[in-house]
Amino acid sequence: MQLEFFPSRALTFYLARLFITRIVAVLLMLVLVLQVLDLLGESGDILAHPGNGEAQLFYYVTLRIPQLIARFLPYSVLLATIITLATLNQNSEVISMKAAGLSAHQILAPLMLTAVVVALLSFAFNERVVTRASAALEAWESVDYGPIPKDSGVRSNIYLSDGKDLMLAQTLEGSGNAMVLNGVTFYRRSEQGMIVEQLRAARATYVNPGWKLEQPVRFDVSGTKTTRLASATVAQGITPEEVTMARVDADSQNIVELAHSIGALRDAGRRTSELEAAWWHKISGPLSSTLMPLLGAVAAFGLARSGQLLIRAVIGMALGFAYFVVDNAALAMGNFGGYPPLVAAWAPFFLFALIGETVLIRTEE
Repeated sequence: MQLEFFPSRALTFYLARLFITRIVAVLLMLVLVLQVLDLLGESGDILAHPGNGEAQLFYYVTLRIPQLIARFLPYSVLLATIITLATLNQNSEVISMKAAGLSAHQILAPLMLTAVVVALLSFAFNERVVTRASAALEAWESVDYGPIPKDSGVRSNIYLSDGKDLMLAQTLEGSGNAMVLNGVTFYRRSEQGMIVEQLRAARATYVNPGWKLEQPVRFDVSGTKTTRLASATVAQGITPEEVTMARVDADSQNIVELAHSIGALRDAGRRTSELEAAWWHKISGPLSSTLMPLLGAVAAFGLARSGQLLIRAVIGMALGFAYFVVDNAALAMGNFGGYPPLVAAWAPFFLFALIGETVLIRTEE
């Protein structure tokens, strides 16, 4: 019996090369098809804004592709696992490896090592590229694909309350006293909660206290009268710190920024369980790629000529997709407070790791 975890050096590189080439091929196929379908659905909205053309369509593609890669990379690893192992099985290469004394775990070891490398690259890609693309795309969508906002420090769809009054902003730029709100709408409400005045402005800056609306349009509800003002100061009870905590998008912040946001919200007495689950999932999500060789391993074994290869491939695919379903369900339960954040992010990972290992041991070892 061989006690080494990996097979020979040549076989390890051979299996890893087969696996990585199929991951890249499947990922390219999925991303290209999904990007074309997504662009067909969004191109009308993008081109509807005056002045938009091919450059804006290309800009949308550059922002959307990182999101598609991050979302479908684990699926690509799953499909690549099944394709690789089914091909090796059909060509009797698995039988040859087992005849040479290799165990099922040793056959899967190069694939697991490759999946770990893919998971690390996926984590770095998500933190450095996907978060910035998500923030820029969300800010651009909030202005109906109008003038492209800066992709540095931009947030969108801000909702704030100052007592009974409400203030909404399409986008936010900057931080601290230099913070700027764009596309601002302020609603002044009566003690009974009825809107008595509306102010709209393209831009608002913090003047400590309050926010200065630049050339706002005022609408008086009782008199149904519209007037344009030179400026107006509203929402004196809202500070830049409260604006920062008003809406935290986990997809638009890297793991360090999200940790700081969670700490600020916790200090302010806000509920943070949803964001904590998202923080943990930034680690467990990319790491799910390491599960795919284990869940798809059932396609590697059994005699191909027995006619069971297709069934085994379907079983491996079903196990992989079941993981994604359970993972999303656990996150949803965590968001509603049904699971603790740590359990919501990690329970599906360890559950399916045990399932995959059990299936492999019971059937092949």
